[in-house]
Amino acid sequence: MPIKPAPLTIGNGAGFWGDNLDAPVTLAREGEIDVLTLEYLAELTMAILAHLREKSPRAGYIDDFPRLLATLAPILAEKPGLTIVTNAGGLNPLWCARHCGTVLDQAGLGGIGLAAATGDDVRSHVPSWLRAGVDLSHQETGEPMTAAIAERLTAANVYLGARSIVDALAAGARIVATGRVADASLTVGPAVARFGWAWDDWDRLAAATVAGHLIECGAQATGGLSHQWADLPDLAGVGYPMVTIDANGRSIVSKPPGTGGKVDLGTVTEQLLYEIDDPACYRTPDVDADFTGITLDQVGVDRVRVSDARGRERPASLKLVAVYRDGWTASGMLAVVGRDAEAKARAAGRIVLERVRRAGYDLADSLVECLGAGDVAPGVVKPTSPPFEVVLRITVRDPSKAAVERFCRELAPLVTAGPPGIAGYAAGRPIARAAFGYWPALVPRGLAESQVRVESRSAAEWARMPEPPTP
Repeated sequence: MPIKPAPLTIGNGAGFWGDNLDAPVTLAREGEIDVLTLEYLAELTMAILAHLREKSPRAGYIDDFPRLLATLAPILAEKPGLTIVTNAGGLNPLWCARHCGTVLDQAGLGGIGLAAATGDDVRSHVPSWLRAGVDLSHQETGEPMTAAIAERLTAANVYLGARSIVDALAAGARIVATGRVADASLTVGPAVARFGWAWDDWDRLAAATVAGHLIECGAQATGGLSHQWADLPDLAGVGYPMVTIDANGRSIVSKPPGTGGKVDLGTVTEQLLYEIDDPACYRTPDVDADFTGITLDQVGVDRVRVSDARGRERPASLKLVAVYRDGWTASGMLAVVGRDAEAKARAAGRIVLERVRRAGYDLADSLVECLGAGDVAPGVVKPTSPPFEVVLRITVRDPSKAAVERFCRELAPLVTAGPPGIAGYAAGRPIARAAFGYWPALVPRGLAESQVRVESRSAAEWARMPEPPTP
């Protein structure tokens, strides 16, 4: 009888770019994990990376990751079975791999296998797809993408699945840096590589997707954002989640011993439902997962078993997220205190916009908010009594940089030429900055997957590579 592979333990040390700096190190050192995942990317992150790549063809990846690798290098040397899978490659996985290769080589780990997976970046293909009649309509508005928008793209990436990760691990990589793969696919890839599941084993792929979804947002599965936050132990030292998956797809969510937070039915359920539209149809590039029959059982302290996930055939399309230049924007804030603070703040906002109009500029978009008067969640909660202090925030966007710059000059005069109680002008004049639009669409799977490439070599070979081609 064939021996089943041992269960696989995966810990996720980052739920976004800027997450806890110590979590990956704690997981790698204390978590007894086989795989460390680091999930850095979101739509806003891709826009930031696109802006950085425009400044330098060497940029566009998560530059925190090579620095983290330098810290993790001694642990990688001590634990030869530890693998890292991350989407830190962002918009430039090849440059990310080259930088990481240099770091590892300098740390005496030049022999470690390091892979970069590309193919998600389809910006150069979008114009030809439009000419060929591919429907790239905006998913939220139904508006068709135009050639004018395509010409202003700074990034266009499809959400890829786990196949490139499996290929990289099969090639011997211990560190895999991808571009935009779906969050849960960072977990699905190592699971498929370990257990040899078929790509149409929908229930097991769904089970791994559920496991990946539970840990993808970092400490949210261990008490972060929990309704029971006030009763949780040591949120300052909150542990980041681990999931142990067996060959049948069942999993147990836990965290490193001695860390803060909690893993219980409440924290796991909250994360299970996080960012879920239809729990019966959670579409990813790997599988269409059904969450409605999932069973959660508390099987020990900080241990929750997850079972009974079901899956269906993966979607025929992949999600495309495009970012395009959309003029200029600026935002400024002032504190307003005293009686009738909200009324004074809203009047101040109207004054600023009217002064811009009288200067000859009709701003395309503007938003006046009173933070502290219910505008953070408009229409949800209103203060029971008039606030004595609020923060006025005014944000504008316009195709004309001159119009936005004129707005930037109109906040300071409010200090002496507006309603009484204006205070807090300490941040300086707002600065006009490039504005970006967000364009979600669907792409036929075959168009995008044909672009996927995996480049795997030793860290030392990456370090000696000539400069990768400009993205």
